[in-house]
Amino acid sequence: MFDFSTTLGSSRFDNPILTASGCAGSGKELSQFFPLASLGGIVTKSIMLKPRSGRATPRMAETPSGMLNSIGLQGPGIDLFLENDIPWLQTQGVRIVISIAGETVEDYAVLARKVRGVSGVAALEVNISCPNVENRGQVFACHPETARAAIEAVRRNVGGDFPIIAKLSPDVTDIAGIATEVVSAGADGLALINTVLGMVIDTSTMRPKLAGKTGGLSGPAIRPVAVRAIYQVHQALPHVSILGMGGVSNGQDALQLILAGASAVSVGTATFGNPLAAVTIKSELEAILINKGFNSTAEAVGYAHRAD
Repeated sequence: MFDFSTTLGSSRFDNPILTASGCAGSGKELSQFFPLASLGGIVTKSIMLKPRSGRATPRMAETPSGMLNSIGLQGPGIDLFLENDIPWLQTQGVRIVISIAGETVEDYAVLARKVRGVSGVAALEVNISCPNVENRGQVFACHPETARAAIEAVRRNVGGDFPIIAKLSPDVTDIAGIATEVVSAGADGLALINTVLGMVIDTSTMRPKLAGKTGGLSGPAIRPVAVRAIYQVHQALPHVSILGMGGVSNGQDALQLILAGASAVSVGTATFGNPLAAVTIKSELEAILINKGFNSTAEAVGYAHRAD
């Protein structure tokens, strides 16, 4: 019997395919196409302390093999999110991963306190790939000290048993070093990778296409970056769970991330072109793992690191 289940920290998931934060809200839009419970879990859009209207439009631009987005973490704020989105998700029988984002260390602390008592939550994704307004807008995840401070604040306020997954940015010179820092600060797992900072210029207007000028690049264009980052972090921290993401469009793509060291895979941008992408990738990945002779997902995790 093939065991398709996986674990992230202390949480178990029936299969290793989850949604990616920001690409499907809290899952309502996708639920009209397939039962959400057929996935390993739903990772919600990163929620902040207060409501946010997001950045000015245009917010999205297509690029070869991907797209840029500059949404600006638009959302209702944590209180309305817990009042409306979480109760609905709890009725779907799905494993819930709440993603949070803050502008200050105290934001992360308050958000952690608000979610720690919510029932049915499998893990907390801490999106530290956000600008730190206390530090001249520098991204938390790009500096060891600020990355550590954010994760320490969350760990102090959720307690010792609540699984924390730190979401890291690829826009650093030593991602394994940042990963080591957040794990030592209390993270149980890592989400790799967030989008890559990019820009598109409209050659007709000769101005940036996005109102915010820069945006996050996602889609197949960044998959090799994700594979590299996951491989490097797994090599440095082989016993730390990784939720891999970045340009996964089919089962073979998902397999690459798992072989590099991911225990689970989030699917995001692919759902814009095909709302059934995540369930299709799940079926393809399971068939590939079985055909390659694996008895479980766990056997394949990090397989590319094994000596010949």
